[in-house]
Amino acid sequence: MDTYDILLYGSYILIAVGAVVAVLMPLIKSLDNPKSLLKTAVGIVAIVVLFFIAYSISSNEVLPKFEASPFNLTPELSQLVGGMLITTYILTLGALAGIVLTEVNKAIK
Repeated sequence: MDTYDILLYGSYILIAVGAVVAVLMPLIKSLDNPKSLLKTAVGIVAIVVLFFIAYSISSNEVLPKFEASPFNLTPELSQLVGGMLITTYILTLGALAGIVLTEVNKAIK
């Protein structure tokens, strides 16, 4: 095993530990204030509802060139990807609108 391999595996372990700590520490801290958990749950539910709306309006059409190998795209997977893309577009537009409105509000004040 090369030194590069050892350092690469070490970095994988550090990234995994960092990801676990980044998720668990806010959860542990929020147990002191249950209202913050409620706000988080409402946000997650809103995103899930937005995804299901986007999933329901997305198409399940698959072009013939994507049905074969190496893509092997099914109509269900196509609709799932379409729903994710529409959700991403809506969230991006919402974030940009929020930024613009905040800056306009700052400029007016």
